[in-house]
Amino acid sequence: MKHFLLVWLVIPLGLHGAEFDVRKFGAKGDRETLDQPAIQAALDACAKAGGGTVKLPPGDYLSGTLRFASGVTLELARGATLWASTNRAHYIGTGKTSGHLLVASNVSQIAVVGQGTINGQGAADYGDRWGVPKKPEFRVGILLFTACTNITVRNVTVRNSDAWTLHFKRCEHITVDGVTIRNNYRRLNSDGIDPNSCRHVRITRCHIIAGDDCIVLKSTEPHPCEDVVVSDCQLESAASALKLGTESHGDFRNIRFERCVIRNSPTGIGLYLKDGAAMENIAFTDIELTSSTATNRVITPIFMDIEKRHPHSKIGTMRNITFENISMHSGSSVLIQGMPESPIENLTLRNLKLQVTRPDDFAKRKKPVGGRRTTREERDALYAQLPTYFALAHIRNLTLEDVTVNIAPEAFARFERSAVSGRDIVGGTIRNVRRIPGATPGRLPVIDLQDCRDVTLP
Repeated sequence: MKHFLLVWLVIPLGLHGAEFDVRKFGAKGDRETLDQPAIQAALDACAKAGGGTVKLPPGDYLSGTLRFASGVTLELARGATLWASTNRAHYIGTGKTSGHLLVASNVSQIAVVGQGTINGQGAADYGDRWGVPKKPEFRVGILLFTACTNITVRNVTVRNSDAWTLHFKRCEHITVDGVTIRNNYRRLNSDGIDPNSCRHVRITRCHIIAGDDCIVLKSTEPHPCEDVVVSDCQLESAASALKLGTESHGDFRNIRFERCVIRNSPTGIGLYLKDGAAMENIAFTDIELTSSTATNRVITPIFMDIEKRHPHSKIGTMRNITFENISMHSGSSVLIQGMPESPIENLTLRNLKLQVTRPDDFAKRKKPVGGRRTTREERDALYAQLPTYFALAHIRNLTLEDVTVNIAPEAFARFERSAVSGRDIVGGTIRNVRRIPGATPGRLPVIDLQDCRDVTLP
């Protein structure tokens, strides 16, 4: 696997420039007055002065769209809350159904910092997954930065975003550190952090609860998402905690996820390739993962899938993917499947442990879809329903070492399953696979391989 090192220095100019208190520009901080004009005036004055810091002292500030210029830092003091207005008229450049609170385009050296809070006011449950029939007519995401460079978001708390919380689109040199996101777990589309076709991204020490994906790398346009490190985060998702895709029109490469803790998530780690790009040189290391126990969701602690979103879509490729030192608690199987036309290449699974206490029923299980599509095929259920806890299919050059599946006796008595099942695996090594309980004559084997060749089992 290709190794890479990301080193960059991001020093927002605002941290060393003049200070602008929004109250001196007329902000009231009473949550009744629309403070948008006053805060924007402070941001504009800061930019005109060549950069600096716009400060929100303790108080409750109601606002619509706030636009950043280069060199500007917005600092929320402890005790300050910036409330997103629910009035569509308070948002600039909005679509018919959505708007954004903090926006920037083609600027550099910008930051959002401090010990304060941003509240998107999207607190209620909704969406077809939760039985409420109608979504809001207008939703607000917290941040959309487009084609910007040298961005810092640090230490702030975000609550109740009504759409993607932090969306970075075609940006470079991004640092998100120590950010807490607490969205409604039952509110759809409230992603945590979405680097979309971005480069040189570092996300560290974040705590996220989201009603959709927590940290999700995307490429909604044919631009790559590359050189990304995500580390030391705690995540709880109603969909996928760590995810690549499903939008995959540009390549994903040179990406690491490390030292993260995942709780109560149907899919802990998900790679969804639907739009014909490449995912390569990606590593997940030192991850602790506990799956959701929801009975109405497809549960996959680790999921990888290549498919065509539409019949005319290109077929993508996955290569050089590593999972190492992963601890899982789940009743469902790891599901990794390439396509017969595009097998996954150079896949490494090393030192993975799966603890099974309450097994899930696979009789009607299908793979998670993770996004819109118009295609269907037998792979939707073929491997998802195999009686195994590691279902691996259509792979070239597999390294699987030191894998342990520990199944509680009552769970094994209810659903007898192999530790590992392989289908259409060509080349590689499988070494030191343990299932507890072990092999029993006349029962399912620990390792079940069919239509595989050139695989060494020392």
